[in-house]
Amino acid sequence: MIVMTILVKDEIDIIEANIKTHARLGVDAFVVMDNNSTDGTREKLEELSKKYEMTIIDEKGLYNQAKWMKKLAKTAKKIYNPRWVINNDADEFWIPKEGTIKEILSNTKGAVLTCQRYNMVLDESVSEGNFLDAKYYVANPVFYRKETQLTQEYPSIVLSKIGPKVITDPKGLLIIRGGNHKALHLRNLWDYWRHYDKIKRFDKIEVYHYVIRSYAQFEKHIINRKRLLESKKHVRMGPHYRRWVKLYNEGKLKEEFENRIVFKKDAVDVFKRYGIFQETNVGDIIKSSLSS
Repeated sequence: MIVMTILVKDEIDIIEANIKTHARLGVDAFVVMDNNSTDGTREKLEELSKKYEMTIIDEKGLYNQAKWMKKLAKTAKKIYNPRWVINNDADEFWIPKEGTIKEILSNTKGAVLTCQRYNMVLDESVSEGNFLDAKYYVANPVFYRKETQLTQEYPSIVLSKIGPKVITDPKGLLIIRGGNHKALHLRNLWDYWRHYDKIKRFDKIEVYHYVIRSYAQFEKHIINRKRLLESKKHVRMGPHYRRWVKLYNEGKLKEEFENRIVFKKDAVDVFKRYGIFQETNVGDIIKSSLSS
């Protein structure tokens, strides 16, 4: 059995596509945690749970990804006793190179499978809200330093390197790192202590990340991050989010979106020429799942 865990907060624009696509690709059940969504996400989950095998957890506390993803994994193990757990986010799609997720994982041994992840690209041909029309992903990212992401005006975080994601055997799982990029398992203790770039990727499944889908979604997400940063608790957060919160406070978030997130045709042509952008049919795969 394959179970997918998902942590959501205000993901009404994408959560249905996520559930339907992965169910069609062979995920048997979902364990979804909703953190105080106010945009209809929680109601959509209730609707989807009538068609798909799903356990919904309501979490009212202050956002804590590492703690909650571990809770999701434990819940998946307790309720479904699966062979594999896919630790997912609402904006990520796990696409097999051939066949289905079910077919691939049914014939795979191991404890932790580390899958490469890519950012999807919005360009000016993609109208507001129609993010599934995006045709390109960042195949070869830019390696911005942390200090650059925080202090410089020019970085495009969509272009930056992002960590892989993991599929785990819940039996023997000890720790899932905060962003689900790495897992400590009784059967992979040696690999865990090495840098994850040295761990061999499981190349039969790749993850496509729709990190920014529209300005409305982007702004709402940054407002949620701003509230988290302004809480009294210590918060671990990537430098790019801190930079975006700063830009929001300065009234410059829309400018950031238009100039460094949505790519003009000339820029797309250059990035294609040098292999930074490559084409993908992921959007068509998702659309077919929604229409079937």
